[in-house]
Amino acid sequence: MDGVVLVTGVMAAGKSTVAQALAETLPRAAHVRGDAFRRMIVSGREEYLPGADGEARSQLLLRHRLSAATADAYADAGFTAVVQDVVLGEDLTAYVGLVRTRPLYVVVLAPGPEAVAAREAERPKTGYGAGWTVGALDAALRRRTPRIGLWLDTTDLTVRQTVEGILAQRERARVL
Repeated sequence: MDGVVLVTGVMAAGKSTVAQALAETLPRAAHVRGDAFRRMIVSGREEYLPGADGEARSQLLLRHRLSAATADAYADAGFTAVVQDVVLGEDLTAYVGLVRTRPLYVVVLAPGPEAVAAREAERPKTGYGAGWTVGALDAALRRRTPRIGLWLDTTDLTVRQTVEGILAQRERARVL
């Protein structure tokens, strides 16, 4: 795979781990962590909560623009940029429009909500709470996110199996 690969899904779907493992299998790759752009805002940050608009929404869209531009810069330098972030609903279509590099791949990790809840319980960090629930975010993924790219139910897959599945089905993941 070359170009840009977006790995998305709900919190605790395995995006960070899979994106890192995928990047490690490629000969020249960078792992672009979307959440790093959120954390760069040290004062005035507005956390994005369900139904947020205004400043919180503006900061989410800024994060998307920054990660897409960073991915393009890595691709311009000859790296495959593996971007990892929560990009759901109509934001997925908008994100695809932000990336100018071709080819562009979209991989949606879609484990079942029970698996996500179990993974969340095992993580040292917490993504849910403050308005977010596994069920609500899973519903946003399954009901409002366009079916573009490669959707993988990773409920029973290891990280290695997931990466192998992405590589084997890369043409299904290719959106542009």
